[in-house]
Amino acid sequence: MNENHRYIKIDQPGTPDVMQLAEGPRPVPGANEVLIRVAAAGINRPDVLQRRGVYPPPPTASPILGLEAAGIVAAIGSAVRQWQIGDAVCALTPGGGYAEYCVTPAAHCLPVPAGLSMIEAAALPETAFTVWGNLFRRGRLAVGETVLVHGGGSGIGTTAIQFAKAFGARVFVTANGADKCAACVALGADAAIDYASSDFVAEVQKLTDGRGVDAVLDIVGGDYTARNLAALGLDGRLLLVGFQRGTAATIDLSVILRKRIVITGSMLRPQTHDEKALLANDLRDKVWPLIEAGKIRPPIAATFPLAQAADAHRLMESSQHIGKIVLTL
Repeated sequence: MNENHRYIKIDQPGTPDVMQLAEGPRPVPGANEVLIRVAAAGINRPDVLQRRGVYPPPPTASPILGLEAAGIVAAIGSAVRQWQIGDAVCALTPGGGYAEYCVTPAAHCLPVPAGLSMIEAAALPETAFTVWGNLFRRGRLAVGETVLVHGGGSGIGTTAIQFAKAFGARVFVTANGADKCAACVALGADAAIDYASSDFVAEVQKLTDGRGVDAVLDIVGGDYTARNLAALGLDGRLLLVGFQRGTAATIDLSVILRKRIVITGSMLRPQTHDEKALLANDLRDKVWPLIEAGKIRPPIAATFPLAQAADAHRLMESSQHIGKIVLTL
């Protein structure tokens, strides 16, 4: 039996061309881990940052790119009880998804939802864990509240639209161009603001009769921060999950005091094993039934064979896609 597998290798940081198909030893699961024979792996912005050399993996993680995958359990660790060889799973991975086989903690796996393909299942974990953890656990979004989601056409955005609507919130998004705005409305957004031609703060004030939104889910950061505070209403929550326009911001602290605003956020990858396991349990109990009922479905922008990972990253960096980009094996 061949104990090697193919994976995407990076010898040095750089452009998408530094990613090359290679062959090496198949990973072996630890006591509390499973080995997944990967059928599909999702592409995410942190993969691009890692490839560029600005988001290194944790010391204990695989250096191979890929934070989510779907496939069949091929082996289990000695302490694993919840999964069996042959189970179909999708998983949040600490790295290693761009490969024929990857290992991940058993507690970070979820069953492939009934009715979804492996490609669709591979597009779920990274964004589902991120959106649930920030919008609902940290942001406490409640029925009847209003949320503004930046980057509505992104993987995070398309997930947040559907999650927020499924749990009874009113959803506004920002997106670039009429096509992306229309796609967001088709997914359930109550309003889509073209940030290239409109001031989202002014539009939010119109949409809320001057009250502002209850929460903002922001992947942008930078100079959006002060504008987000202006768009929030009393007791608003600013939930930071990215910083595409930079990590530095200048804000008026009096706005926070006057509106009683909470600013929070999180990165998913550095969270502990147990924190991620709690998110997995939440998703299994609260979100997976909605997926299986057809109320939530990840939109797939494009798929690429593993060997064409560089092309997948080029599409990601172009920001021309709507939804998730997925590698297939």
